Amino acid sequence: MTITQGKITNRLLRALSPNEFACLAPHLEPYVLPLRHTLVEADTPTAYVWFLESGLASVIASNGDDEEVEVSHIGREGMSGLHVLLQTDSTPNRTFMQVEGTGLRAPSAAICALFDSNKGIRDLLLRYVFTASLQLAHSTLANGRYTMHERLARWLLMCHDRIDGDHLPLTHEFLSLMLGVRRSGVTNELHILEGIHAIRATRGDIHVIDRARLEEIAGGSYGRPEEVYDRLIGKPAAGS
Repeated sequence: MTITQGKITNRLLRALSPNEFACLAPHLEPYVLPLRHTLVEADTPTAYVWFLESGLASVIASNGDDEEVEVSHIGREGMSGLHVLLQTDSTPNRTFMQVEGTGLRAPSAAICALFDSNKGIRDLLLRYVFTASLQLAHSTLANGRYTMHERLARWLLMCHDRIDGDHLPLTHEFLSLMLGVRRSGVTNELHILEGIHAIRATRGDIHVIDRARLEEIAGGSYGRPEEVYDRLIGKPAAGS
């Protein structure tokens, strides 16, 4: 199957020059990615990296005490398996689909070979690694300096950036994993956001009604990494 760059929604792949994309395209395979599909297995050599076209993937950190929390998520702005670019074949973190979608996979070996041989591809992917590390740093900042109310607004905005439309198919279980709190705490915070008409929450769905209100609540916890991504990678095409 021929993959054409003009039909792709993944922002990394769209940011490549036509010549750079032509080098990568033969290695790309399209897949439907159902809910809970594993993209990166913990402590296992990563055979493939994934460029998401739709849906949402969670990167989960866990420890020997069976504690786990979402440390980042990936949508059409990015790719899974960044450790592969850093000459590391596996990671303790796992990545799986929290919202079903579609994606393009490429063998890790092929990505590493192109990373070494093609300066344009290498430079773009390194810029993405930087933006991902910046987003992680701001998640740490948010966790340490902002309230759960503000952090919930931030995470909802980040999901809204990555999912089509205003309906986010997010469960309370997922939101509690994102925030590292009990589900009851998430429910209380969602009721507050509903009370000010920023969202409407039903079972398995968060309807964003007033994005500007969420941005106001999130304050400085949201926005800076997104601005840097747009500057280094490029803004999304109109309508995407």
